[in-house]
Amino acid sequence: MRFAPRLDLRQSQSLVMTPQLRQAIQLLQYSNLEASQFVEDELLKNPLLERADAVDTVTPVEAAPPAPTPEAIDAASFAGSGLMPDAANAPLDIDVSNTYDAGTGSDGYGGAGSMNEDEDWNGIEAIGDTKPNLREHLEQQARLAFTKPLDRIIATALIAALDPAGRLAEPPEKLASMLGLELERLEVVRQKMLRFDPTGMFARDLVECLAVQLAERDRLDPAMQALLDNLDRLARRDMRGLMAICGVDAADLADMAAELRRLNPKPGAQFEHEPLRPLIPDVLMRPMPVKSVEQSDWLLEINPETVPRLLIRRGFHARLAASASRETKSFLSEQLQGATWLVKALESRAHTILRVSAEIVRRQDGFFRHGISHLRPLTLRDIAAELGLHESTISRVTSNKSIATPRGIFELKFFFTTALAGANGETHSAEMVRHRVQSLIAGESPRHVLSDDAIAALLQKEGIDIARRTVAKYREALRIPGSAQRKREKMPA
Repeated sequence: MRFAPRLDLRQSQSLVMTPQLRQAIQLLQYSNLEASQFVEDELLKNPLLERADAVDTVTPVEAAPPAPTPEAIDAASFAGSGLMPDAANAPLDIDVSNTYDAGTGSDGYGGAGSMNEDEDWNGIEAIGDTKPNLREHLEQQARLAFTKPLDRIIATALIAALDPAGRLAEPPEKLASMLGLELERLEVVRQKMLRFDPTGMFARDLVECLAVQLAERDRLDPAMQALLDNLDRLARRDMRGLMAICGVDAADLADMAAELRRLNPKPGAQFEHEPLRPLIPDVLMRPMPVKSVEQSDWLLEINPETVPRLLIRRGFHARLAASASRETKSFLSEQLQGATWLVKALESRAHTILRVSAEIVRRQDGFFRHGISHLRPLTLRDIAAELGLHESTISRVTSNKSIATPRGIFELKFFFTTALAGANGETHSAEMVRHRVQSLIAGESPRHVLSDDAIAALLQKEGIDIARRTVAKYREALRIPGSAQRKREKMPA
């Protein structure tokens, strides 16, 4: 055998992940807020991009009704549906300066747009009424309640030791040791701060928090104190044992438990003023207006508030490139290429979301017409095989996306459920089975509480092949107690 160097030519195919391809894949997975933020960043970096302020009319797409032999919806059918402008025919540098917008100052992306320079805008009126946070609220009370500097220092330390629920994150003994004080001195300040607004702050634990609130209402009698000392039994619904401990009958115990439920176990949580972000759906769905809901087909359209819309400033590019240097022309060419790619990537993202949503609606048509009991098993592979896409693409499309339906707003991931085998070869959605378990427990008699074995037997009679441990898993996921606790809870007085 001889060893010698030689040159060979080989031809092979490989997939090269270019930066633009990686960005397109990531853009597909973005939520509407993340996509809008990405577009804002690109607007700052690319001078050839501008926001499309004029809102074009978006033509809804009719979702295909379920059929025995469904046909895949290809990209060409969506491109011709009028949902998005044709990139090959529609000019991207149209003049929108003479377009009248009768909106309320919002831009084409659904967010609050920048006001024009000639519009009157009062910045003072735009500032909301900001409420003090928990720390500021307590510090104001401490300044009025304590006059001695040492007491104010202790109060400041106690405020700093609060957790989000309003209770002390560290025991008073440790706080006193850290401050170099006697525990009695710190307790004097803490006992006074227990009555600060809201009542129950600075408590050691839940029992003390509720006890302070009951004492303020003059309801902390020995029976109520005994109930507070046995909250674990109340959580287990051991009503018979609590009646013996508290020395009350069933009616009094029910009133005491109801009074506890009216208290605030986390008095500090009410001062969390971070505004809740509304869930803006990516896809809008509505029935055909010419038919009834029971017989209608569905119309799907991309929510214009979640579609970042951009234009390429081709005229600006032409004027600069006419008399620019070689370096400037190279820079403008790169920016034009990036802007063109971004516009096409956003269009492709919208088309793909709509294709996947339309197929999900077609598969889950029974759910939209009749409810959760008709939710069918569905996997990413089913949608991928129907549309000719990869499973990873379907996973990215359905992540962080939602659809507004006549039954409410649902995440697209909601419609993908595992299948449970049936008696006749049929499959049943796991979500439907969980709903059925919840319905059976809700309708059980107080004298005949259903065990997990009994529920499994009932479901098997309905044609659902399910084991007892699966029933127990679904029941625990629904936060429903076991049959023994439900029996104690529903025990007649």
